Amino acid sequence: MGYVFQEPRLMPWRTVRENIEFVLDASDFPVSQWQSKIDRCLALVELSDFGEFHPLQLSGGMQQRASIARAFAIEPDILLMDEPFSALDELTARRLRQQLLTIWMAYRSTVLFVTHNAFEATFLSDRILMMTKGPGRFCDEIDLKSLPRPRSYEDIQVFDASRNVVRRLFDHVGSLDGEDEARAPAAGSVTLLQNSPRFVP
Repeated sequence: MGYVFQEPRLMPWRTVRENIEFVLDASDFPVSQWQSKIDRCLALVELSDFGEFHPLQLSGGMQQRASIARAFAIEPDILLMDEPFSALDELTARRLRQQLLTIWMAYRSTVLFVTHNAFEATFLSDRILMMTKGPGRFCDEIDLKSLPRPRSYEDIQVFDASRNVVRRLFDHVGSLDGEDEARAPAAGSVTLLQNSPRFVP
């Protein structure tokens, strides 16, 4: 199991390469495989030239890319991602979503990705699970496996599907004008799950 937090959570006294070595060591990967595995992970997130940099020498987006490389380095069967792009500007977030899909295609891990962004959920996911707020419970599920891949930000099918996600969410949390506030749960979040051939929840 791997994990990507909202913040990169890189150890600042270690280089990017050493941050990845840390998780490989904890996972008992043979040392003989470290070099090639780290090189591949850094290449997938376009950080091949930054392996010897320390986290504070990198931008926020680069740090998050390094944390994604670290998470995939152990080739997890399931990867948990807790709003990893929420603190980034939209242009950087778009680039990282594309890179996440590239890495996912390479490793085919199951990714459980928490987000409050309906378009992000639609763009990335095979399944969307909606949750209510306090106490949290699953209230709806949307299957997006029929939405073609690779997906584009300009694809009208992705846009229409994300509008449907928003409509379904408002079915559970109430109308925009607040008329249903008394009977509706508090604002919900959107959770998505990408299925892997190796792990079927």
